[in-house]
Amino acid sequence: MPDHSALSRVVVTITRTIRFAAGVFAPGHLGELTPVVPFELVDAILAETSTVQARLRELPSRVGMYFVLAMCLFPEVGYRRVWAKMIRGLGGYPVCAPSAKALRDLRRRIGPRPVQALFEVLAGPLAQPTTPGVRFGRYRTVSFDGCTSQRTADTARNRAWLGKRTGDSFPALELMALVETGTRALLGAVFGPTAEGETSYATRLLHLLDASMLVLWDRGFDANTFLTAVAATHAQFLGRLRNNRRLPVLARLTDGSYRSVLGGLQVRIIDAQITVTCANGATYTGTYRLITSLLDHRRYPAQQLISIYHERWEHESAYYALRHTILDGRVLRSGDPAGVGQEMWALLTLYQILRTAMVHAAETRPGTDPDRVSFTIALHTAREQLINAAGILTDTITTISTVTQAVLADLLPARRLRISTRRVKSPLSRYAKQTDGKPTTNQKITNLDIAIHDPASTPTEERPPTPPPPEPQTQPEPQTQPEPQTQPEPQTRSRSRPSRRDRHGATPASPIPSQHRPHHPKILTAALAH
Repeated sequence: MPDHSALSRVVVTITRTIRFAAGVFAPGHLGELTPVVPFELVDAILAETSTVQARLRELPSRVGMYFVLAMCLFPEVGYRRVWAKMIRGLGGYPVCAPSAKALRDLRRRIGPRPVQALFEVLAGPLAQPTTPGVRFGRYRTVSFDGCTSQRTADTARNRAWLGKRTGDSFPALELMALVETGTRALLGAVFGPTAEGETSYATRLLHLLDASMLVLWDRGFDANTFLTAVAATHAQFLGRLRNNRRLPVLARLTDGSYRSVLGGLQVRIIDAQITVTCANGATYTGTYRLITSLLDHRRYPAQQLISIYHERWEHESAYYALRHTILDGRVLRSGDPAGVGQEMWALLTLYQILRTAMVHAAETRPGTDPDRVSFTIALHTAREQLINAAGILTDTITTISTVTQAVLADLLPARRLRISTRRVKSPLSRYAKQTDGKPTTNQKITNLDIAIHDPASTPTEERPPTPPPPEPQTQPEPQTQPEPQTQPEPQTRSRSRPSRRDRHGATPASPIPSQHRPHHPKILTAALAH
């Protein structure tokens, strides 16, 4: 007889198949992100860095690598809760239940080297040549920028390595990254104490540049030595120049820019004034001086270069995803330099894995700009799929993942002109008070006026030397009769004791009259300058 009960009409049974590694390797996975970081890649990196376990334990090194990545995927919970999320979707498969100390020892046994090697394998440009919004002409746009707001645990070992800034409760490290602005993917990254400086860190990433790239950067990267080093990579550059730099005008161009020279390099300078009108009626003006190695003003007009320079702000979106979307402003949990290094490399690796999945999702729908893919949706979907242990091993590479379906189902609107305010919470920061006239809330931009200024005069790199003033003419002294010579007085032997200053090494007063004493070098230099 057919079952006509009410219960039969509302109950649905779903059976799913889960494929994962067997034995002690079962907990090692990242859900649907595992195909981006397959087992074979992790094993090869562990072997290359000589970090494979000496004997097969209940917590092998491969599982440790996935645990460190999952630890960054769930930064709000402790070690044991992260482990519980990794094994929850395994359908009751028998695995070990390690303590927090055992998981901490697993991290220490792996160390930072294999995690760094994994990041260096995954890092690189992700966009295809036909992906929208990633190129300017034939150049792929990338950018340099630093971040000094990533805080670490306040321990003695972290303070000894990173120091502690005035007004900051936690030691902070400086992160320098080279980012593909169209996809916000990481091409490379370095980090360390903030005292070293941005330019020094950026120099370590110059080997990642090539002739197919256009490098963007903010003020502070315009040192002559850094520009020369960038030019040696054959990459083109477009950056902001500090206002106190004075460059000669070699040739004025029809688009308002002019040719100049800096550090022996032929460059092009653009002086622009940008006036922004917001939806609430507020207006403010900013002045920009851009320096570029793109000398052809007909192929690369100044207006286009100013517009493409705005892509540099995509770098800030990458740092926002790292510090706020993933970490939610939390402090890194590691209390020693080795642990901080491992955690940072794992955080950067996880970020690159998510960007890889997002760009792949955008390219499955031709014409979709990667800017429209939501990082928040990709992050939370990946977390859910790790808990469900879904998509660890797929049958075919053409399977459309749940992450792809989720981000394509809820694409962001096309990029629009708007102002996103940069809020500084610390009252001790020099950026806490806004004095530039910009709005204090996010606003839409209704009008953008760009005015390019033609240099009115020819500034020079160095001022011409000032001719010395003419020497004053002196009247000849009148001749006088020589004074009669007097007999010298007989010398008497004196045994006076030296003064207290003389006994302590001070120079006694000079017997030479003041008008004949030689001038002090600094005083003499100042006198000649006047």
